[in-house]
Amino acid sequence: MTATAATGARQRARTSELARAAAAPLVCGVILIALLAGWVAGGGGGTLSRLRIQVTRATVPMVAYTARAAAGKNAGVYITIRNLARVPDVLLSASSPAAAQVVITRAVTQHPAIAVGGLVVPAGGTISLSPLGADLVLIRPHSLMSGQTVLLRLRFKNAGELSVTASVTPPGTP
Repeated sequence: MTATAATGARQRARTSELARAAAAPLVCGVILIALLAGWVAGGGGGTLSRLRIQVTRATVPMVAYTARAAAGKNAGVYITIRNLARVPDVLLSASSPAAAQVVITRAVTQHPAIAVGGLVVPAGGTISLSPLGADLVLIRPHSLMSGQTVLLRLRFKNAGELSVTASVTPPGTP
């Protein structure tokens, strides 16, 4: 056997070894892609729709003109939430560093507002949280002064978490 023939044989053997070594990961990749395609085709991948929530108004009216008069009083948060998606969403919870807790409430005729577990925002619809219906309540808020802003984190079932800045307004103003 000549030196050239021996070198050619070694190169063919090495090429064959590389092909065998690459075959297993290549086959695994093809199988994985096929499984993922089947999962998505079967609906396991979810639906493709834009999940969008828009807040067009967010205010926190002061409960009194002085911090002393407001001490110990809860403050309402009034916002307008618009669901731009084609599927309904649910406001599950809210939080704020400006208060010990934020509670979602709904006014009931001739009774004080009661806490609720969530508020549905219809697909393509709008809800207004105000003193006349559902609203958010800051429980034991820190000192609020007109002109300040309050950070709110709203958590939705589909859209996830949304940070909103609410303006603190004088008492009696929206």
